[in-house]
Amino acid sequence: MRALLSEERRRMTLDLFVTPPEKALRQNIIIIEDNPHYRHGLETLFTHAPGFRLSRSFGSPTVALDELEITMRAGQLPDWQLALVDLELPGMNGIETIRKLKEKLPELSVVILTVFEEPATILEAITAGADGYLLKRTSAPELLSQLGSIADGGAPLTADVAKSVLTLLRTQAAPLRGLSPKAPTRLDLTGREQEVLQCLVRGLSYKQVADELDVSLDTVRTHIRGVYKKLQVHSVSEAVARAIREKLV
Repeated sequence: MRALLSEERRRMTLDLFVTPPEKALRQNIIIIEDNPHYRHGLETLFTHAPGFRLSRSFGSPTVALDELEITMRAGQLPDWQLALVDLELPGMNGIETIRKLKEKLPELSVVILTVFEEPATILEAITAGADGYLLKRTSAPELLSQLGSIADGGAPLTADVAKSVLTLLRTQAAPLRGLSPKAPTRLDLTGREQEVLQCLVRGLSYKQVADELDVSLDTVRTHIRGVYKKLQVHSVSEAVARAIREKLV
């Protein structure tokens, strides 16, 4: 196991310099990961990655939350903008960590980075407030690209995760077919708003949505404002969670 983790760390670092991300963003990132070897690999990655600044790295969520509490009691806020969180953690699981981080820092973007890819777990994380869900087998360039999409309003999802979400949607919708002639509610979403929402569920960024639908970025933002208003949500993760829960796409 140690050899595999060491190799993963080496590959992540080498991949970073071979294939740099297209877009450099300045985001202060924290890591919450209990595996020391994998955590050190992430630390190396974000120490050298253009556009990211490693603010803090924690081996346990309780230590991170204790530090946050002390900082806030002093009348200050940490410079954290993005949190990369594992699911299986000592003392407190990743789902509860998401809830507590979001409770104290609503503007903090929280992305799960884990080996677990069961649809129910993904849905639980998104419903808890996760802004993205990535698998640990994701390459370093893809990881940086996915995290960079948050600045464009994207919800980072590994391709396999997006597929699992769509499969879950189909599975949940199947028993309802043929039970009633009444069409399922769409909360008065327009056809284009439904298309935009489908793209968000797939984890596309605003720019990727614009490219896929062949419209301008401003048009995408207009449709997303409409989606937010009709769904009564305020973020991509909330919109995706409600879309999945209520089978809106």
